[in-house]
Amino acid sequence: MSALIAGAGIGGLTAALSLHAAGIDALVVESAREVRPLGVGINLLPHAVRELTELGLADDLAALGVATAENVYSDRYGRRLFTDLCGRAQGYHWPQYSIHRGELQLLLLAAVRERLGADAVRTGTRLVGFEERAGGVRARLLDRATGEEREQEATALVGADGLHSVVRARLHPQDGPLRWSGIRMWRGVTEAPPFLTGSSMTVVTGGDAQLVAYPIGRGRINWVCLVRVAEPQPLTEDAGWNRAGRPADVLPHVADWQLGWLDVPGLVAGSDVLLQYPMVDRDPLPAWGPGRVTLLGDAAHPMYPVGANGGSQAVVDARVLAHELARAPGVPEGLARYESARRDATAAVVRANREMHRSIGRTPQELARITGTYRHATGSDVAVLNSRASLTP
Repeated sequence: MSALIAGAGIGGLTAALSLHAAGIDALVVESAREVRPLGVGINLLPHAVRELTELGLADDLAALGVATAENVYSDRYGRRLFTDLCGRAQGYHWPQYSIHRGELQLLLLAAVRERLGADAVRTGTRLVGFEERAGGVRARLLDRATGEEREQEATALVGADGLHSVVRARLHPQDGPLRWSGIRMWRGVTEAPPFLTGSSMTVVTGGDAQLVAYPIGRGRINWVCLVRVAEPQPLTEDAGWNRAGRPADVLPHVADWQLGWLDVPGLVAGSDVLLQYPMVDRDPLPAWGPGRVTLLGDAAHPMYPVGANGGSQAVVDARVLAHELARAPGVPEGLARYESARRDATAAVVRANREMHRSIGRTPQELARITGTYRHATGSDVAVLNSRASLTP
């Protein structure tokens, strides 16, 4: 059994590590010519940290990330509305980590190359087509440096190629445009001292804006500002993740915020990295893929980044994929079991993230109810996760 994985993001690299641990060969192809530590912060929730811990990465995560202990909801004057405990403070056996997305990706990449070999990840290689054949899948790969196309055989193809997935587009050509919430997001990373306990994250609401901020280590604060600029509608622009933004676009929305314990205008004005993009998702698919082809992560279930769950769900996808393939009598059976285990579960997260997004401006009592409901809907109840059997084959 061998798997070809399109995409060297968090989901694709975790899938390679998980398949290798299950005794299944894996090859990752990545369109980018070089994997660099781009982007901003990400939260790894306990259900993802558990899986990466079982892959032997606990010490590396602890060295890179900040173990987040609480999420503080406040208004623009710094008045605390509600506090939700996180990670071990909530009772999980595993922490929640706030970490730089690009640094996490490089950690996973190094682990894949160390365990699977230096050639296990081919950068500058774009998947341009595939066809299922008896006993396998034949993929067409484009070498971006030479323009040469070559074929690659595998017994399974996993589309972990993100929001603009080639695999998804081939499987679901009638998918239509992304679904835009009407929210514009600006995300930045600023060198600044930690706030509150030093392991706190915060969600601040004021006027027409909401801001989420948390430390990601090495004296850096990750922040994201969300502003409604339109009504929900199909997206007509590019949803690229690395479009540059300007502090001048954000500051009018937060200029009069005075939290006391966090300088929000200074955070925006002093950002070393500032990106902007629309907040989008897609309606859940009725099926991911037939036979020997499937989807994983954002390619399968793009979701609003309001529940800190997109990357975490990709990690769980990867682990379940390997678990089911290792137990199944064949690839089609294993991928069918994987989809059965994850499609409805991730659809519930997509819907829960939409509900969480609508929590802006709620009362403390409503916030407590929504966060509790969110854990239940996303399969991350403390008792359930702590008692669930391991996914290690």
